[in-house]
Amino acid sequence: MIKVLLVDDHEMVRIGVAAYLSAQPDIEVIAEADDGKVAIDLALQHKPHIILMDLVMKEMDGIEATKKIMEEWPDAKIIIVTSFLDDEKVYPALEAGATSYILKTSKANEIANAIRSTYNGQSILEPEVAGKMMKRMRQKTKQLPHEELTNREMEILLLIAQGKTNQEIADELFIALKTVKVHVSNILAKLDVQDRTQAVIYAFKHSLVQ
Repeated sequence: MIKVLLVDDHEMVRIGVAAYLSAQPDIEVIAEADDGKVAIDLALQHKPHIILMDLVMKEMDGIEATKKIMEEWPDAKIIIVTSFLDDEKVYPALEAGATSYILKTSKANEIANAIRSTYNGQSILEPEVAGKMMKRMRQKTKQLPHEELTNREMEILLLIAQGKTNQEIADELFIALKTVKVHVSNILAKLDVQDRTQAVIYAFKHSLVQ
């Protein structure tokens, strides 16, 4: 029996979905929540096989709830069930740890099948969501190494290019020397260079510094 936690702030949605799923021979709705905070508590308490998670809720949205559940329970399998397909919802939800992403306009049997498939280890994505993820992956593959640097790492790279030592960088940015060393190591790794000199050469070659 696949145990399901149903999370949605609309009571009529919960009633309808719960009624259909409960009629399935292999699915059991063991708990319901109308808010992300409640969902976290119920998820950690009951450890359901599947969590059906709405995105837009008043007290805590589904993205934040998904993130917190995954932090506490990495093996959780969360299916986002929403009306939204915009980038501001899709990417954060999947990055938070959701396994599947389907729309509320899906037929009842499609939701049930998504539960079964996700339970069996598959990731079910709406075609438009899958297309968005493929496009994002292609864009990432085209990124230049320095585009992966954080703002702080880029700032430090430019200071390195000015010939400043780690201590001078630490003093200028008011951060610990140890922190600077960590940033420098990350910069070298991301740029795939061996030392500071090669990092500076990279910076000039890509016109990061004048």
